[in-house]
Amino acid sequence: MKQSIITAFLSKTQDRFSEYQEPIGLRERLEIVKRIDGVTGVEIVYPYETEEASQTKALMQEMGLEFAAVNANIKKETKWVPGALSRPKENLRKEAVQLIKDAKDYAIAVGAPLVTCCPLSDGFDNLFQVDYQKAWKYMIDAVAEATDYKPEMPLFIEYKINETRVNCHLDTCAKTIVFLKEVQNPATGITIDFGHSLLAKENPAQVLALCEQSNVDYYLHTNDNDWNFDWDLIGASRNFLHTVEFFFYAKEFGYDRFFTADASPRIFDMVVFFREHAEMNRAIWNIVEKLDRKKYRQLMHEEKHMDLMELVRKEIYRL
Repeated sequence: MKQSIITAFLSKTQDRFSEYQEPIGLRERLEIVKRIDGVTGVEIVYPYETEEASQTKALMQEMGLEFAAVNANIKKETKWVPGALSRPKENLRKEAVQLIKDAKDYAIAVGAPLVTCCPLSDGFDNLFQVDYQKAWKYMIDAVAEATDYKPEMPLFIEYKINETRVNCHLDTCAKTIVFLKEVQNPATGITIDFGHSLLAKENPAQVLALCEQSNVDYYLHTNDNDWNFDWDLIGASRNFLHTVEFFFYAKEFGYDRFFTADASPRIFDMVVFFREHAEMNRAIWNIVEKLDRKKYRQLMHEEKHMDLMELVRKEIYRL
């Protein structure tokens, strides 16, 4: 099991009410990662946390760390607050696409395996705010252009039901699968955030199966919440069995990319927070590795539901 951390959470963060932690540079963030057992990679946010590519690549090599992904941030700039890829103004869409292309160039230069992008500002707050049909077409065309550029660097799209918009255009896994089928480029995939799946009232494990069956690639973010808000808590701290099932299918399907912590320490000690997150993930992964997955799936096929519940109680809850 390979684990990584999004570097944005290793410095100052803020919400509508307060600020958390102290701002630090990239070297200091990577030094924190080095102190967390079981974490060997990072997802770095482009272009706001990156240094010049050759310098960053050298720094990562010095630290003995790997890239899990480069995150193309198309929601931070004021001009993109109302949306980026779905906007009626062509120049704004083109600028957002160019940022994704630049992120691809950067990822190639530093040796990252993929670019991920979460178009959170693309959506709507009010009814009768946007032309849904045109917004959908604009997004398809924009992502198609971005994926056509240097297709050797795949682009993964992350969905979320809301925030920063009341309704994001890409709000569920199923809709994102449909979206990527319209993009029609195999050099694409979905970034599945465990917490975003919960917010959309999805079953995260079923989401993996949907992607697998639909032949859509995926990259995984780990965290937890209360199904009501994207709290980015320590993994499995609220939804233990959902996390076990999520890892069960990741293992079953041969997932070999990083499990990236999209989690926020906020008021907690940063190193201890991410250490506990990594340890929880590793402990659950170890449980899953010991399960007879073939037996579980056979019992599912035979519809022996109470036999499965007995296994869950004894082998997973250990009661």
